[in-house]
Amino acid sequence: MSLKDVALAAVVTLLAFVPTVSHLGPEIGDLPDARAPGAAAAAVDVALILGMCLPLAVRSRFPAVCLALSGGSWAAGQVLGHPDTFAKTAMLFAVYAAGAHLAARRSAFAVAVSATYVVLCLVLHARGSAQHVLDFTAFYLVLVAIWWIGGGVRRWRAEQAAHRRLAAEVASAAERSRIARELHDVVTHHVTAMVIQADATRVQLGGMPGRTADGLAGISTTGRRALTELRALLDTLEATGEEPPPDRVPAGGRIADLVEQARLTGQPVEWAGPEGERPLPVAVELAAYRVVQEALTNATRHATGQPTTVLVRNGGREVEIEVTTTGVAATAAVPASGGRGLAGMRERVRQLDGELVSGFGPDGSFRVRAVIPAGEAG
Repeated sequence: MSLKDVALAAVVTLLAFVPTVSHLGPEIGDLPDARAPGAAAAAVDVALILGMCLPLAVRSRFPAVCLALSGGSWAAGQVLGHPDTFAKTAMLFAVYAAGAHLAARRSAFAVAVSATYVVLCLVLHARGSAQHVLDFTAFYLVLVAIWWIGGGVRRWRAEQAAHRRLAAEVASAAERSRIARELHDVVTHHVTAMVIQADATRVQLGGMPGRTADGLAGISTTGRRALTELRALLDTLEATGEEPPPDRVPAGGRIADLVEQARLTGQPVEWAGPEGERPLPVAVELAAYRVVQEALTNATRHATGQPTTVLVRNGGREVEIEVTTTGVAATAAVPASGGRGLAGMRERVRQLDGELVSGFGPDGSFRVRAVIPAGEAG
């Protein structure tokens, strides 16, 4: 319950006992109070007042319950000929709250309340009410108007919330675009310069020793690969739901590059990629790539020289990635830092409604396995 609702319930309850306004309130039926005065009648009066007012404390969170309790107490007061009281205005607040806050089955609830009102009118007529059909109808139309006003406020709030969400999405897209531009302007410039300098050095040195040439070639290749990954990252940052560019490198090919890079470091890696190339969303491709990258990095760093197998299956509905490092030294495949990289990959996969698990097998091998829903391409 909100503080505002509690305050409203308290104010209406207090005003019900203030002599100058206690007799003001919506009345229908005009039945006389045939009860004998006394403690019992006073107790019933207090119970009805509290029954009408206190439910307002939950009007925003439980509008249906509020109207049922407050409206029921108000109806009981009409049938018993309860004297006019300001507490009866609580029923009007409850009707408004139902219109403004009730989220589910609004039509069914409105029909149920209307049917209950018809029954109340019939009971009042049977008990000798002097009110006519037009009187009952006019009061009903007042209740409908209050409900309609509450519904209008509800629709306005929903529109405002939608506008705020849209504004937040636009601001987020603008910020992502700004970050992408900054990354492009800063990182791409320096990496490109590194690649050009490495290539130029190879040309200038000419007949350099083979190992030095291989090292410079490795720098050039790594720089080009970094540029490719950076462009993919920029595509992800600037993703707006449009089709991916036609020259985007498929995940399978990029993962094969990771495998080849690990082999160049001396790590024996076997690679089994997907059969065919089914298109995948950018986020799924990137997640699959990062999982393999992190697993191979850990294997190369902490289980050097141990056989590693990379398996990627693209079943259409989901992508399965499995990286297994075998051998005695595989027990070192988890970084001493506690696996922050794997934790980050697990969070990335979880955000795509996937699952990543890692751990040791009975034979001492270390396995990283991720399953990511493929969704729809693009």
